[in-house]
Amino acid sequence: MSNVKIHPAVDGGAKPAASNFAGGTLKCDCAQNKVEVAVKGQCAHNHVCGCTRCWKPAGALFSQVAVVSRDNVSVTANENKLSIVDATSTIQRHACKECGVHMYGRIENKGHAFYGLDFIHTERSAESGWAPPEFAAFVSSVIESGAKPEDMGAIRAKLTELNLPPYDALSPALMDAISTHTAKAAGAVAR
Repeated sequence: MSNVKIHPAVDGGAKPAASNFAGGTLKCDCAQNKVEVAVKGQCAHNHVCGCTRCWKPAGALFSQVAVVSRDNVSVTANENKLSIVDATSTIQRHACKECGVHMYGRIENKGHAFYGLDFIHTERSAESGWAPPEFAAFVSSVIESGAKPEDMGAIRAKLTELNLPPYDALSPALMDAISTHTAKAAGAVAR
């Protein structure tokens, strides 16, 4: 399985989370005048994602995405370089206009199950101690970005070897959270 590369941050094995991790600063890939985003505290639901909308470093098959409370995210340098990649998307991905790196994603729809959470790429931080990825989401979608269908068995095997259970949606816990939110909004379950 060593010839299958998922993402540089996980290919050699994930590093454990640091206890009492205080957060860090995410930086874009520009040589100078980098966009900087301060993130307070630890991330949650870190995972590798095969969708075609998430930012991936060059050569990576998957992105690495986690969430944090939007109250814990602030742009601290060169905010003028940020623009929203696709204003029609549920997740408003704020990327550097010069290097293209997605710095954070935000859901503005107050009725969405994940409203209040921002999506971040922890590998953009020099600080170590972020919670490691826990699963792989939207695995089949890597075919849409160029992976060969006949390689999917090896890709899923590599994800399993890395202790990243592969799903073609989000993890069961996150899918349950979305369904619970929807059921509560419809009155099918008590709030």
